[in-house]
Amino acid sequence: MLDDYLNQPSRAAARGRTSGRLLVLALICAVALGGAGGLWAASRLGWIEFTSKPATGATVTAPFASPTPAPSAADLESAQTALGVRMAELEQRMTRLNLEAEAASGNAARAEGLLIAAAARRAVERGAPLGFLEDQLKLRFGNAQPNAVTTLVEVSRSPVTLDALEQGLAALEPTLVAPPRDVNVVTRVRTELASLFVIRRASAPSPAPEQRYGRARTFLETGRAEAAIDEVRRMPGHDAAGNWLALAERYVRAQRALDLIETAAILEPRDLNDGSGAPVTTPSAAASAP
Repeated sequence: MLDDYLNQPSRAAARGRTSGRLLVLALICAVALGGAGGLWAASRLGWIEFTSKPATGATVTAPFASPTPAPSAADLESAQTALGVRMAELEQRMTRLNLEAEAASGNAARAEGLLIAAAARRAVERGAPLGFLEDQLKLRFGNAQPNAVTTLVEVSRSPVTLDALEQGLAALEPTLVAPPRDVNVVTRVRTELASLFVIRRASAPSPAPEQRYGRARTFLETGRAEAAIDEVRRMPGHDAAGNWLALAERYVRAQRALDLIETAAILEPRDLNDGSGAPVTTPSAAASAP
């Protein structure tokens, strides 16, 4: 009994050591299992890839590259031909681009010429001085229409307007419709008798002075100064309208000059100049064709 009592602590200590070893072994197994499970999960998720390394000392030999054969004469000739064709195409494109650029420049110069002509017409019809338009007309249209430019410059320095012509014609009405006073009685009576009996077609205008004067006023109001001049010259007192006729003729010359300049800007670009004085170049349709 005493021995059993004395041996109880040693048995308890032995059991404690055994249980401690088991606990440590269990922890080691748990860590090993946890690490193995983590590696397995990482490999499944693609976080870790296991690749086999080649054996030590294994050599990899590159495949033998065969030498490139030298190009033949036919291949070189074909390549040169293709290059020549390509260069010809590029030259054609460059030529076409140059022609298009020249055409655009020529069209712009013609448009500017039309604007200058329109501004000059407005100034002449208003009786205003040309100002800087005079230099532009000489620069752009001096070669194409020199006489027209000179006429416009002269008229602009002493302008004539339709309003002035209408007012002058109204002031001359009594003198134009009345017979001349310096004729003898026989001529006056003959003129009066001739005016009483007039044979004409129904569609023909009346030759009566009053009717001619009315037509002349209508022509001026519609801008037909040349027709008004013709009517005034056929009136009995046309000798007293010499100054008016001279002014009307200057106005008609100015209008003709403006028409010539506008026509040159539209239809005759070969003799025109641009704003710098250089000739306007307009490529032909054959040259601009691809």
